[in-house]
Amino acid sequence: MRNKTTAALLAFLLGGIGIQHFYLGKTVQGVLSILFFWTLIPAFIAIIDIIRFLLMSNAEFDRKYNIVVAAVPSPSPVVLNRIPKTSMEAMDELEKLYELKEKGILTEGEFTKRKEKMLQSY
Repeated sequence: MRNKTTAALLAFLLGGIGIQHFYLGKTVQGVLSILFFWTLIPAFIAIIDIIRFLLMSNAEFDRKYNIVVAAVPSPSPVVLNRIPKTSMEAMDELEKLYELKEKGILTEGEFTKRKEKMLQSY
């Protein structure tokens, strides 16, 4: 996670060559700052960046520079080929099959076939 204080310090200490841009993941701006450091334009931009970082709220800084990709939970595997041991397990298994059918994962035919197979084995 990037920190706004670190970004402000980098802009203060090495802003003349645009190091804060590299820290914030803006590589193109960083390269342009290095190419044009002799014009002192990156130094003026660094001064503006210092003020901007210090006045910016943490939430705004995080939203702009700390984009977090949400983790997508992987689907848990459903075991359907085992033989239930008790009538409660059979009921649970039937409910799972029904939920899969309702979600569209199983077709009506697949649901019926697995239900009959499970009931015959019980």
